Amino acid sequence: MDLLRRLGFRRKPADGTRAFADRLVSMTDDLIDALRPAPSVALDETGLPLRIVAIADTHGESRLFARLLQGLHGIETARDAAIYLLGDLVDRGPDSRGCLDIASRILRERPASRVFLGNHDEWFLRFLKGDLSEDEALNWLSQGGSETIESYGLAADGNLSRVKDAVIETAPDHLALLNEAEAIGLVGDFAFVHAGVDPAKPLDAQDPHDCVWIRAPFMRHEGPLSHVVVHGHTPQKGRRPTVTENRISIDTGACFVGTMTAVVIDRAAGSIDFYAVDRGGTFSEIAAHRLDRGFGTVLDRFGPSRPMAAKG
Repeated sequence: MDLLRRLGFRRKPADGTRAFADRLVSMTDDLIDALRPAPSVALDETGLPLRIVAIADTHGESRLFARLLQGLHGIETARDAAIYLLGDLVDRGPDSRGCLDIASRILRERPASRVFLGNHDEWFLRFLKGDLSEDEALNWLSQGGSETIESYGLAADGNLSRVKDAVIETAPDHLALLNEAEAIGLVGDFAFVHAGVDPAKPLDAQDPHDCVWIRAPFMRHEGPLSHVVVHGHTPQKGRRPTVTENRISIDTGACFVGTMTAVVIDRAAGSIDFYAVDRGGTFSEIAAHRLDRGFGTVLDRFGPSRPMAAKG
């Protein structure tokens, strides 16, 4: 059954699509040359990174992703940081393949870096494993999966089994990366995850499904948790991250409004800073929205590394 035609997708010339994907990959390679050579990541006595850069929800926006990394290379506290990718690397944007290429390169060249599974990544992984039902496949394709397929230079011809095999043959490292992506990671006072956590459960007893999909029960929970949860999944208003007493929400809607955000956490200095890039390629430090629900915010304990006005 031609699932893509049922959704109204039109066949693209394979050569043209492949050329488009190849151009994007070439451009992102140029932009992330700043990652070479591989830095030495600063670790604590337990082997965990002292400084962490977290980025969420790149959603196929490889140029924003690469430009954000390029800008971070000039930030002192980010140079020897591990990079944590908080999921939803794929779907919606034009170059999911490029985002996964960048993620693979980060894992190779930046020690102690990690990838956490997002719900869109889970859809794509299940597609590659042949685990999606017809209805699930239709849902995924309508939620940005078609753009992911096309980023591999594959025509949307409706033969999903053939498409799946072609993706795996083209980029076997992408399947391996998604297979090895984590649900949640605890580092010091912080928990890193894609969607959030179930506030009723200890963080070491979370259901992986909640880590990938949860929204309202986590976002609406008021009061401190055992760790500060750094996450994406839920786009924040005003193109700014949000900080409450228990979470740092860094999805600023890259695929919708063109702003991608990173948080730089320096556990040694007790500082938290935010940086963003826009569609025009402008990289800048930004201030998070402080949402005080009667408990203060995380930024009352972990401030910026220095006043924004003093930064170059």
